[in-house]
Amino acid sequence: MNVQDFAVAFCLPVLCGSLILAFYRLARGLSLLDRVIALDMMGTIAIGIMGGAAVARDQPVLLDVALVLALILFLGTVGFAYFVARRAGL
Repeated sequence: MNVQDFAVAFCLPVLCGSLILAFYRLARGLSLLDRVIALDMMGTIAIGIMGGAAVARDQPVLLDVALVLALILFLGTVGFAYFVARRAGL
């Protein structure tokens, strides 16, 4: 087992565990901001899982999908920040 296989075997279960914890935060969030941050974190973790799967399966096309997902998440975060700023009167 080389270092790359060990890194994938270690990182993917850790990312899946953190995805479960982020989903718990999404379900039990106290406010709308907590839930949106948890949803954004779940998307970021999903990008990490796609990157790990791309390395594990040697399929670089998954990196393109992860890049598109990252751009969509960024636009969603900017849109939500704009919504919160308008709501607060800033």
